[in-house]
Amino acid sequence: MDQPLDTFRSSTSGWLRGSLAGWGTLLLCLIGVGFLVILVKWIENLATSYTLTEDRLIIRSGIFSKSLDEIELYRVKDIRLTYSMIAGWAGIGTIALTSSDETTRAAPLLLRDVLGAEARRETIRGLVDKARQKRGVREIDMVPEAT
Repeated sequence: MDQPLDTFRSSTSGWLRGSLAGWGTLLLCLIGVGFLVILVKWIENLATSYTLTEDRLIIRSGIFSKSLDEIELYRVKDIRLTYSMIAGWAGIGTIALTSSDETTRAAPLLLRDVLGAEARRETIRGLVDKARQKRGVREIDMVPEAT
């Protein structure tokens, strides 16, 4: 198996600092309800981890019923980074991966609330390029001609 280059999870503390929902939850903590929301978000983030190797992105999810999914990096077509102004201040973002893999055929794979998202996006981008060169893969988009 490939050696992991990076392993990460979505950040609950980043979500609290970097989203309006997080700030609202902190305000709800004043009356006690927010702690339940934070607990649910923390368990949700704990249940999924991402491991990045030279050739793959491995997604492990679940607490009681577990699943493992992989995306071969040479199949990644697009990597998009989005974040709100508040999330940018908190240093978190959402990385969206589109690929020819079955995992992302219907919709992009979203890695939400990632700390250091910009640096991680650049790392993934570099690894995608290396994986394509290693396999000799080139992407060709077929667009119908306008008549």
